[in-house]
Amino acid sequence: MRKRVSIFVKNAAILTVTSLILRTVGMFFRVYMSGKIGAEGMGLYQLVFSIYVLGATFATSGISTAVTRLTADELVRGTAQSVRRILRRSVLLSLIIGLASTLLIYTGAELISAYWIKDMRAVPALKMLSFSLPSMGVSSCLRGYFVARRQVTVNSRAQLLEQAIRIAVVVLLINRFAAQGLAMACLAVMIGDTVAEWMACLCLYAGYLRDRRRVSEELCERNVPGMSAVIKRVLAIAVPITTGRYVNTILRTIENILVPNRIAAYCGSQERGLSAFGALKGMALPLIFFPASFLSAMSTLLIPEISSANALHQQRTIHNAVGKALRITLFSSILIGTVFLVFSNELGLLFYGNREVGIYLRVLAPLTPIMYTESIVDGILKGLNQQNSSLVYSVTDSSLRIVLIVLLVPRLGMGGFLAIMVFSNLLTSFLNVHRLIKVTGLTVPWERWALRPLLGAMLAAAVSLFITHLPFLSALPGIVLTVLGILSLCGTYLVLMLLMGCISRSELRKTVA
Repeated sequence: MRKRVSIFVKNAAILTVTSLILRTVGMFFRVYMSGKIGAEGMGLYQLVFSIYVLGATFATSGISTAVTRLTADELVRGTAQSVRRILRRSVLLSLIIGLASTLLIYTGAELISAYWIKDMRAVPALKMLSFSLPSMGVSSCLRGYFVARRQVTVNSRAQLLEQAIRIAVVVLLINRFAAQGLAMACLAVMIGDTVAEWMACLCLYAGYLRDRRRVSEELCERNVPGMSAVIKRVLAIAVPITTGRYVNTILRTIENILVPNRIAAYCGSQERGLSAFGALKGMALPLIFFPASFLSAMSTLLIPEISSANALHQQRTIHNAVGKALRITLFSSILIGTVFLVFSNELGLLFYGNREVGIYLRVLAPLTPIMYTESIVDGILKGLNQQNSSLVYSVTDSSLRIVLIVLLVPRLGMGGFLAIMVFSNLLTSFLNVHRLIKVTGLTVPWERWALRPLLGAMLAAAVSLFITHLPFLSALPGIVLTVLGILSLCGTYLVLMLLMGCISRSELRKTVA
């Protein structure tokens, strides 16, 4: 047990560091891109990217989670050949679907641009992104395999390589392509994405070839299911997840296309609608999720851990894992949301030189604990075989969002869309958390896990504002004052959490160690 905990902590640390590096580099890369192509260019890129996400959803087909769960189960039972067979059949399914997705998007690029995006400048980028889809499917299976094997180093290495290649290609091409207009600028970005996806896939496959022999040495060769049995087991998990992702991604794609058009109907300018959409989805939201590195790592690693415990009917292990995950998520996300709320204007100007981004950060900041909690709970539910519930919740949420966008945004503009986001996140978070508590029977001490941290965050914010408004500090540069304010807020919050009994000194020592 102690060895498993040690591996979990080690893997969480690897994924956290990788995620921090990727998010940091990715954030500065977005700043670089926004400087090259402006808010309108970011809006167009975000629309193309929404089709990219739709294509990726079709290509990966939810099989990654199926591979993780089934491989984790087989590793417990000790059947090496069935592990290989699960991966082979999953890769085959992903390749077939990925190639079909490539054909669909490539041949339909003009129609998608004309009738969905309503901007023909997206055609070259759409055609280019289609070639990345087969590699995405294969990569998702291999990533699921390595998560189940609890060997996340290969995944981290592939992600770092992917980001490095993406940035190198885009930096090499962007100036030359951007001089020819926004259409070519988006094409440059998609060329970088496509090359990066294929290189990451090759890196993951090389890692699998090295690991395959170790699996044979570690596990025995009994109880090997046939091909049809493997396909049925993969599809039993993948189909509900895939259906949910298909429907949800299609609805979100429709939403992403509707929003700038409806904002344009409100303000009378297509360019203004695209710029506002780019500032929110392409700038503010990535900044909100930037600090979620450890939580993303924990969500990924919890799937095989909870799946294995669920297969062995270890209810106490499930309770401990779920409780710790929820507690850490609430504790950290309340602090992060407070930082964004207090320093929204400063962060918007610091990263993007854009006051509008600061306004969006201030509105979204109170939602940070809700959005982070929803993300972690979604991963836990999948580990507990509750993907059907996630399907119902996501489809309900996306459908309501589209109806509200059509009704409210033309009348209220971006303010209406922000109100819709608040309602949507409250709804889905409540549904997911309620389902988790019902399935696990976990009793959540909300007073200690949420109310006390909220009170501590408000007091810490007051202390931080007092310090940053001291007269003798007014001569400091803005960035220094912002960093000082954030550090004082975080330090005060940590001290208050110790004093309020939300965390103990022993827990803090273990975290630091």
